[in-house]
Amino acid sequence: MTSAAAHAGRANEDFTGAVPTAAVLIDGAGIPGSEATCRHGVAWYASRLGGRLLGLLSLVRDRSLPALLAEAIEQVTDDHRDTCDVADPIAPSATVAVLRVSDGLIEYLVLGDSFVVLDRADGAPLVVTDPREVSISRSFLPALEAAPEGSEEYHGVLRDLRANRNRAGGFWVARNDPHAADEAVTGSCPALDLTAAALLSNGASRIVDRFGLTDWPGTMALLSSSGPAEVVRRVRRAEARHAVAADDATIAYCTGLGGS
Repeated sequence: MTSAAAHAGRANEDFTGAVPTAAVLIDGAGIPGSEATCRHGVAWYASRLGGRLLGLLSLVRDRSLPALLAEAIEQVTDDHRDTCDVADPIAPSATVAVLRVSDGLIEYLVLGDSFVVLDRADGAPLVVTDPREVSISRSFLPALEAAPEGSEEYHGVLRDLRANRNRAGGFWVARNDPHAADEAVTGSCPALDLTAAALLSNGASRIVDRFGLTDWPGTMALLSSSGPAEVVRRVRRAEARHAVAADDATIAYCTGLGGS
């Protein structure tokens, strides 16, 4: 695993962790001003949600991944319901990626624009993400690109975009509504069909979908040969070369799945 904050001295709003039968990646999201709605902050929300979900995955083996995610969302919402405005549109939220080994199967869940990539022994990798946020964001890109980054106008566009969260016709993330877990992309495949798997935040997936430095087979080969830190290093180099604002970047790379 590797997880790198966008900038030195800035809180990393991603989280990743694992137990013997599962791995979790959380990509927290928030905008300036959210401190007024939640005194804990985005990094707290991401790590608390990831910790709760890992605990449930470790202890509860007979429930579906959406059911466990729903319970984790409810638990974290209860953790700060009395101190924070958990229903405010700009309150902290997160995307989620989960991988679990269960009875010879690899089960996966993706909520939001994080990625699960399954490296198959025969054929190209299976790439799993939830495209709804990316699709909806396209209509906001011209306004975001026209506004100075960090300006009130820029953050106003972000608020308008995030008003589409967790509603019909919009996109779904972990926040205060456990029913969002029912909107996750899920599936499974035989563990013996896979050589490896990776969970990536959208800051790490930039190696493919933003900068085109390689494709998904190339990314999995790079992970196998050089590890997650090398993927993040190449993303950081591309961000600097193209003058693109850095993002938190996190990868969990899982091997030995067929023998689990």
